Amino acid sequence: MNILLETDRLKITEMTMDMAMDVHKNSLDEDIRRFVPDEVFETLEDAKETIEFIMSQYNSTEAPLIYALITKEEGTNIGHVQLVPIDDGKWEIGYHVAKQYTGKGYATEAVSAFLPVITDRVGISEVYGIRLLENKASGRVLEKCEFETFFTGEGPYHDGVYEISKSVWKKGN
Repeated sequence: MNILLETDRLKITEMTMDMAMDVHKNSLDEDIRRFVPDEVFETLEDAKETIEFIMSQYNSTEAPLIYALITKEEGTNIGHVQLVPIDDGKWEIGYHVAKQYTGKGYATEAVSAFLPVITDRVGISEVYGIRLLENKASGRVLEKCEFETFFTGEGPYHDGVYEISKSVWKKGN
């Protein structure tokens, strides 16, 4: 396991094929289905194919960079944090913590530690956060991680147009 960084409670690591079952199970909760449906892996095979792709991207600075969140105490894979290119050289933060671990600050801990490290690696100074407006928990994570909202209203999100919020994090804020 190649560790990118550690926080008080988490190891943020590159994904490996032996994580496929956890990735599959973590993707099936109702929050993922509702808020990021393109990150649902209905089968173990789907999860394996995705992990193969993710692993092939770790040496890139132009492709999705997705890392597992492993609890230090139990060694449990509880989700992921990611930096994904969107358009015009811009990047978006993404994260998911499995339902049974939400509300404990893991996403905030992961995102706040991940941002300075991954932006240095990619060579960028700002990252966007785009969420469905109804996803209040994600909004709290972004706020706690010093993202500033610059748009709220109807906008494109995955497969349609929804009420969304856009925010930006700038290095050095």
